[in-house]
Amino acid sequence: MLSDPKVLLIDDDNDLRHALVQALEIDGMDVKAFPSAASAMPLVSFQFHGAIISDVRMPGMTGQEFLKRVMDIDPAIPVIFITGHGDVSVAVSAMRSGAYDFIEKPFPPNQLSAVVSRAIEKRRLVMENRILREEIDADGLLDETLIGKSTQMVRVRSQVTMLADADIDIMINGETGAGKDVVARALHDHSARKTKPFVAVNCGALPREIIESELFGHEVGAFTGATQKRIGKIEFANGGTLFLDEIESMPLDVQVKLLRVVETRSLERLGSNKTIPLDIRIVGASKVDLAQASINGEFRQDLYFRLNVASIDLPPLRERGDDILMLFYRLARQARARFRKEIPEVTPQIVAQLHAYDWPGNVRELRNSADRFILGMGLGLLNSNGVAVDQSDRSLPEKMASYEKALIENEIAKHDGSLKSTYEAFGISRKALYEKMKKYGIMAPNP
Repeated sequence: MLSDPKVLLIDDDNDLRHALVQALEIDGMDVKAFPSAASAMPLVSFQFHGAIISDVRMPGMTGQEFLKRVMDIDPAIPVIFITGHGDVSVAVSAMRSGAYDFIEKPFPPNQLSAVVSRAIEKRRLVMENRILREEIDADGLLDETLIGKSTQMVRVRSQVTMLADADIDIMINGETGAGKDVVARALHDHSARKTKPFVAVNCGALPREIIESELFGHEVGAFTGATQKRIGKIEFANGGTLFLDEIESMPLDVQVKLLRVVETRSLERLGSNKTIPLDIRIVGASKVDLAQASINGEFRQDLYFRLNVASIDLPPLRERGDDILMLFYRLARQARARFRKEIPEVTPQIVAQLHAYDWPGNVRELRNSADRFILGMGLGLLNSNGVAVDQSDRSLPEKMASYEKALIENEIAKHDGSLKSTYEAFGISRKALYEKMKKYGIMAPNP
């Protein structure tokens, strides 16, 4: 939100200064007057919303010196000079240095008001564009992380934006390979904790014998072989975010100890009676229905309810048809950079295969397929029977429709979502392209 615009008026002539303040205030402007440029400097900032009027010749800091100081802070702040007849050449030089305008004395008050109004409007547009650009940049960062234009991914990005700064514990639900770790990282990176540690723990990958020590840490002599003190993952995350992936794999007895951490925001290392206070946010992730698991006695119900203050459901890739090609291109570019190989031609047949496949391994499997494609090994897609995917069992009209749809989607992706470039490349009209997109259910790219 922009504050109300202000006008800073600088002139060492007391009578003229008071007269100009009255004239501008009659026209509804909020004016603050100063007898010297130096006294006005503290109010000049990158966030200043308004315009500045300054005399050219003043004792101490001159108008030109003042302009240079203002331009160093923000060259987009409009500075209007009021000049005597002999200072016109100086004012013209000042405009070359960044001044907005100048008015030669004597002048009618309405002339100054008109110039100031235009300057304020220009500054308003500059400030609004900056705010919009910051919002776009912030959204763009999230778009680069949580890629996709599908309704499901738009919803996920909205939830991450809403919950990132809420500083509550969150559960992320989704199939293996769907990107739960990416969502957890996005929650951290867009929160006030982003400069603090993000500690990820895969509960399913930790052997039962060491999981307590890994999570809670231990003192020397806490158990056989504990020859050094260890700071656990939970304590290491202090001030930041603790991400517990595959939390459904955590043994029930360890869940009891984790529950105490969640409730008290403190822990005790193994072999110690000292309580260590914690300031952490906990994000859990599961590939199973934890609510049902807690009913079945496979997961502690009290821990589930403590962690599930809010939840984000990550859709499987097979439900994100509009995102598959976009994701594939992004992953292929990443693979190109890693392997230092060019991207082979993405033919309509390849696009059709990408859309026809069920992607049981989700985004992780798509990444592997993109790697194989860059390495010249094809997509390497197999059906449930282990047979390479093809479309041999489809009718000719189905194959033709699939081919045309894939061709259009591929061309849109090649032109980074530009529909104008797409229909020009095809040599068809805009209407014809839109009709085909509607026919095949192809969503228009986000503007």
